[in-house]
Amino acid sequence: MRPLSADRWLPKLVLSPTLLASLIFVYGFILITIAMSFTESRMLPNWEWAGIDRYVDLFDNDRFWVSAKNLAIFGSLFIVISMAVGLFLAILLDQKIRGEGFLRAIYLYPMALSFIVTGTAWKWMLNPGLGLERIVQQWGFADFTFDWLVNPDKAIYTVVIAGVWQSAGFAMALFLAGLRGVDSEIIKAAQVDGATLPTIYRRIIIPSLRPVFFSVALILAHIAIKSFDLVMALTGGGPGTASDVPAIFMYQFSFSRGQLGVGAASAVMMLMTIMAVMVPLMYAEAKSGNAR
Repeated sequence: MRPLSADRWLPKLVLSPTLLASLIFVYGFILITIAMSFTESRMLPNWEWAGIDRYVDLFDNDRFWVSAKNLAIFGSLFIVISMAVGLFLAILLDQKIRGEGFLRAIYLYPMALSFIVTGTAWKWMLNPGLGLERIVQQWGFADFTFDWLVNPDKAIYTVVIAGVWQSAGFAMALFLAGLRGVDSEIIKAAQVDGATLPTIYRRIIIPSLRPVFFSVALILAHIAIKSFDLVMALTGGGPGTASDVPAIFMYQFSFSRGQLGVGAASAVMMLMTIMAVMVPLMYAEAKSGNAR
């Protein structure tokens, strides 16, 4: 038997610490969290079996359903608007306009900021006493109001605004890469046949970006479901629980209210939500790939 050459075992040796760390600190903790959701854990882990009691407590908690509703509102608007704005910006930049590199850097700049910074900045801008409302009133429009940040019925939409501002540039970058990968000969042939530019984009280019749409939707859905720092910095989940989301619910019940079991159950439900989004998308993409 020939000994393994260095080019075969060296990559495995280099990657093994990362693989081991992932198994322990990602999948290992996922299993621990799932196990804890079936226990009597309160302030500290308690491995006494409780069955589905923690899930019953979770589903009986009105605040959990408020956070789930807010996630549905935020997630759907955040994903759709970010993709629409990103695609629009990508199409504009795809026209080979002057200063494209400068504009691309401006659009991508928000992604260089953390969600804490984004939330803090937008909290100042949307503050009725300091930001947009006060500035417009000082310009002479005394009746102008924009109190979404402190309005329980509108607070969740301020999170959407801040989230789209930060993530639309990322969607733009992915869409632009997809647009630049479209075969130019197809576009030229369509132009020879008399197709207008909007028709070319609507009938040929945009449908060919299906894998990009899949990737962007998957990443944005993941960002939306695990949103924590943006909401905490911008609204803190308030006013009251008006902009509460499952990530904040999980954190506060686990570490502030001493209900680790309920917090673990909510974390498991967040994982199930991610899987409910990812699995159908991945199945649909794999099915369409096989069909092609």
